[in-house]
Amino acid sequence: MGFHDSLEAGAIIDSYRIDAPVARSGMASIFRATDTRDERTVALKIPHPDMEADPILFDRFQREAAIGEKLDHPAVMHVFGGEKRSRIYMVMEWCPGQLLRTILDKETISEERALLITASVLDALEYIHAQGVVHRDLKPENIMVDEENGDSIKLIDFGIAGDAAARRLTYANFTATLGTPNYIAPEQVKGKRGDARTDIYSMGIMLYEMLTGKLPFSGSTPFAAMNDRLLNHPLPPSVANPAVSPQLQEVLYRALERDPKNRYPSAREFKNDLEHLDQVGVEDRPEIRDWQKRKSQLSRKILYYGALALIPVAVLLLMMLLAHKR
Repeated sequence: MGFHDSLEAGAIIDSYRIDAPVARSGMASIFRATDTRDERTVALKIPHPDMEADPILFDRFQREAAIGEKLDHPAVMHVFGGEKRSRIYMVMEWCPGQLLRTILDKETISEERALLITASVLDALEYIHAQGVVHRDLKPENIMVDEENGDSIKLIDFGIAGDAAARRLTYANFTATLGTPNYIAPEQVKGKRGDARTDIYSMGIMLYEMLTGKLPFSGSTPFAAMNDRLLNHPLPPSVANPAVSPQLQEVLYRALERDPKNRYPSAREFKNDLEHLDQVGVEDRPEIRDWQKRKSQLSRKILYYGALALIPVAVLLLMMLLAHKR
């Protein structure tokens, strides 16, 4: 029987008493637990044995703990450190509420609520970016919403976050490095590290989803979904939901700019526009006019290989022209 199998309610790990399992992923299991020294409720994140044997995943787990321990913000889940432990695990703040994904799956979110949640996430992003941390995997599964506390949020899971001070950001595992296909930024699809504007893009995707009930980009496979954002414009938010104003639509387009340099440069500026929509100027965007013109990865390949095929033809014509002049 493995270590995880023995963690039933009442089991003790150092000073922590297991109360109940909460979640299980490919990397670790999470348990609700009680710190027996002060009866505080916490969450324990315990890596699976095979993860501990994988140096890449183990490094990722340790970096997540190090990042969590240095962050201190009411909208960011805290990780507690500074004590000796009998094995590797994380002790995390217990965050009540529901994942934003759970809420989105069961109900339609009002515009007012979507803007409130987005503003709170942007506050958290402004803080972590100031600390040199980029989350890089923002998605509804990583945002806890406490409905009983005014929809306050907690940003969780820094498993693939980048710490500018650490500069250890390259992994062999593509999806583990880059994040979740539906929320990934175009520069991540191209294999780049990404920066604060990468999180801005992912937040734009989530706001679009909250306002319309749809994702702006899709595909039959994860790679198709990722490539869709490199080739096409999304369905205009106001088409998906006519209640979306031109100003709010403009904010979404600024967050979802394909080129990072055209995106909001900071979470603060994104939030400022959301809070002052009456002051947002609306641009005449080709994204709104041309969104129905769809390109595919296949068409791009056809053009590419077609161009390659024309090269020998062009060389032959040039040789014939030179021979004729002689």
